[in-house]
Amino acid sequence: MATASINHAIDYVEQFKILQAQKQAEDENYKPLNIACVFSPPTQPPKEKDGDEVNETGAKGSDAKTIDKNVKDIKQLQDDLPQEKADNQVEPEKKKAALIAILADYNMQYGTNHTINEFDLYYQDVQQRIKDQKYSNADYPHKNKIDIVIVVDMLLTGFDAKYLNTLYVDKNLKYHGLIQAFSRTNRVLNDSKPWGNILDFRGQEDEVDKAISRFLGHNPENEDKEIWLVDPAPVVVEKYKAAVEKLETFMKGKGLDCTPSDVVNLKGDSARVEFINHFKEVQKLKTKIDQYTELNEEQQQAVEQTLPVDVLRGFKGQYLETAQDLKRKQDLNSGDIENEVEQLDFEFVLFASAVIDYDYIVGLIAKSTQGSSKQKMTRKELIDMISSNANLMEERDDIIAYINSLTTGEAFNEKQIREGYQKFKAEKSANELNEMASKHGLEPLSLQAFVDTIMHRMIFDGEQLTDLLEPLNLSWRGRGTAERALMGDLIPHLHKLAQGREISGLAAYE
Repeated sequence: MATASINHAIDYVEQFKILQAQKQAEDENYKPLNIACVFSPPTQPPKEKDGDEVNETGAKGSDAKTIDKNVKDIKQLQDDLPQEKADNQVEPEKKKAALIAILADYNMQYGTNHTINEFDLYYQDVQQRIKDQKYSNADYPHKNKIDIVIVVDMLLTGFDAKYLNTLYVDKNLKYHGLIQAFSRTNRVLNDSKPWGNILDFRGQEDEVDKAISRFLGHNPENEDKEIWLVDPAPVVVEKYKAAVEKLETFMKGKGLDCTPSDVVNLKGDSARVEFINHFKEVQKLKTKIDQYTELNEEQQQAVEQTLPVDVLRGFKGQYLETAQDLKRKQDLNSGDIENEVEQLDFEFVLFASAVIDYDYIVGLIAKSTQGSSKQKMTRKELIDMISSNANLMEERDDIIAYINSLTTGEAFNEKQIREGYQKFKAEKSANELNEMASKHGLEPLSLQAFVDTIMHRMIFDGEQLTDLLEPLNLSWRGRGTAERALMGDLIPHLHKLAQGREISGLAAYE
């Protein structure tokens, strides 16, 4: 979030604290955003007293020299921070006190011990936590990351992080400064970040046009604006309606109703690819619509009437089911799949939500088992929501099966849900391995030990696979056939257990 001055940055920090405290008081389930703020501290020349080198903090000797070096580093840093350098000339002590308070909150949030006298270490820590967004919450808990960083000049230039996705602008920008600031979000990240967002609270469209014009070296025509400016909300709403109409026309052309339940009746991969492309366009436009804050009530109703929430959710679920099946065919890469399937880009990011993670789902499951006073979502609604979201795709079927296995009328807390789900998965995995062992003529305990060793080391050992099949007394050719048949069943099972982690050596068998 880019602010116009250090004072504005300080004010925003305070407002966030107040509003988040209110939200927590109103809703026990509200998860506060992790908010950091960065601006350079004021610098003052060191003082001398009674022959000892003493700086403004009261430090003497070697301590003072260390702090003075930090002051010099900050002064050098501020050469590229004109707004902050000017701001720090006015009431520097107030700004220093505010930054010390910000550092104290930061230290409490993250268990760090940063001080204003070692500001550079704090600054580096903030940058690293921004970059740590590349890790999933399962691998690196959300409590260690930053959701919003409030800045003035810092980080608007010379800093790149692929996972920065939105810039909130509450300061006047122009020319190269505008391009530099806007470029903080333009690092496209494969299919998990197809675009960045700029939310400008200053209405600077003319300045954007001027900056882009200078950057391109000519006066851009209206059609060129599509490169950097999104359509107004009403235009996107109309495009959304048109995309839904195309989906309806496609389904009717296949002799089907435009309903989620009829998607399974599409015949052939070509028809399913067409559905993927039609609904992907619908979801792209719906994602854009969700980013607008200025939709009036009439526009919101138009969006809802075009595709009601439960119908949209149903189509999302069918999309994910269809896409997963087609993606499996892509991954097998057998050479006999249709070209449309081979070239298909599923863009699962359009169907994911940062909010819907494992912890969130566990909380919802627990609430769904409570009495009516606390129950906010029925089991069916919960299952529909999980089915329509790309998060936890590998575990989706297991989660839904677990929900359906819960005794109706019996209440569970989150701890019981977590423990119950882990037990449910372990039993399900053991049953699958038992069936697999029986199918391939292996001892269940031997196959279980083989899998346990793989998951413990995260390494697939081909020699251990040979040892596993040794009791079958097969010929060389027969053993090769048996290996391929077993691995066809075992690889999906191992991927599910790995939950996105890489098993070294497994790729050779895929």
